[in-house]
Amino acid sequence: ARPWPHTRDCAVEMMSMTMRASVSHACAVRLPRHRHTASTKARGRVAAHAAAVKPWKTNDCKLVLEDGSVWPGKAVGAKGTQVGEVVFNTSLSGYQEILTDPSYAGQFVLFTCPHIGNVGINLEDMESKQVHLGGILVRQEALNVSNYRSAMTLDAYLKEQGVIGISDIDTREITRRLRETGCLNGVLTTDMSVSDADLVAKAKGYDIVGKDLISEVTCSEPYEWKDTTGEWEFSAEAKANKEKFNVVVYDFGVKHNILRRLASFGCKLTIVPASYPADKVMAMNPDGILFSNGPGDPSAVPYAVENAKALLGKLPVFGICMGHQVLGQAFGGKTFKLKFGHHGGNHPVRGPSGAVEISSQNHNFAVDPKTLPSGVQVSHINLNDGTCAGMVWPEMKAMTIQYHPEASPGPHDSDVCFADFVNMMKAGK
Repeated sequence: ARPWPHTRDCAVEMMSMTMRASVSHACAVRLPRHRHTASTKARGRVAAHAAAVKPWKTNDCKLVLEDGSVWPGKAVGAKGTQVGEVVFNTSLSGYQEILTDPSYAGQFVLFTCPHIGNVGINLEDMESKQVHLGGILVRQEALNVSNYRSAMTLDAYLKEQGVIGISDIDTREITRRLRETGCLNGVLTTDMSVSDADLVAKAKGYDIVGKDLISEVTCSEPYEWKDTTGEWEFSAEAKANKEKFNVVVYDFGVKHNILRRLASFGCKLTIVPASYPADKVMAMNPDGILFSNGPGDPSAVPYAVENAKALLGKLPVFGICMGHQVLGQAFGGKTFKLKFGHHGGNHPVRGPSGAVEISSQNHNFAVDPKTLPSGVQVSHINLNDGTCAGMVWPEMKAMTIQYHPEASPGPHDSDVCFADFVNMMKAGK
């Protein structure tokens, strides 16, 4: 007995299958013609529906830059059309803090980190009460959220805030373009019916230079701040400090964590609007004044510069980012626009001791050290491009830095600046 079928048995089976197929074909041929036609139409409708309803999301948004390039992608967040200046940020974490940083008003932020949204949005890490940037550009929105503090997804938060985003675009190529050509204006839209030519014209018509963005993000009236770093406190100097200081903060778009750090060092904080008169500030009897971070061109806010001039030399002052630039102009210096700005959490800065700090930065303008008076010392240098990253004018009791010492999230290398400001106030008492 063979373990396989006999050849003759296989031949018989094949003949039987052929006969059954012929009978089936004959039956099919005898079907009424109208039934066959209806069946064909039904199959066509099913195929058309399957083609129209795809199981994946298709491109429904586009970014158009002023150089004429068009970048189709998938919409994230709200729907609509927005124009802004496109900048790239190299931070690997902290997208929530970047979203809520008022310094990004008037800009689109392109994240070089390819996955954004993986830890969702929590309610504790906001740097302000709302999102101020115009839109976000990401390589890929994370499909899943995994964090014990997450309260909602990035997409849901952007919808709540009315902010447009786009994903599935080549962020590496756009970053290379921005590095080579400089910052470009762009239009982000979910209205795919608008022509690319119209969007290019709209992008070319936008200009952030000379635009007062501080007035859009500052507070409307003075208020007090008491929240500290709390359980997250890491500074030995802050824990050891027992003195109290009355500090007035000019709100150019101040980040909450700057206020938390100052409060942790024993400062009683009163935040005032950007245009608050200098004489009213002096009437509060402060021990020191902080000029905060903020968006846009420092040359567009002469009222802030005039207030700074009126306060210089009377008591210790500290400028951060926009505050650094405003004080630079108050010193008598000039500012200029950088090619593509500094935006990220990994910028090296050399301080007065020669030590190098890894800093968090976000600015598009810089102070020209050649225009500063002889009494001003350039205390910090950005090691990426050699620009001025900090100044000290001992005679006028003034200090500034062109980056974020609060850096949350980010390195704590620069937190010593708060201790320096506190020591300056101690010496002035």
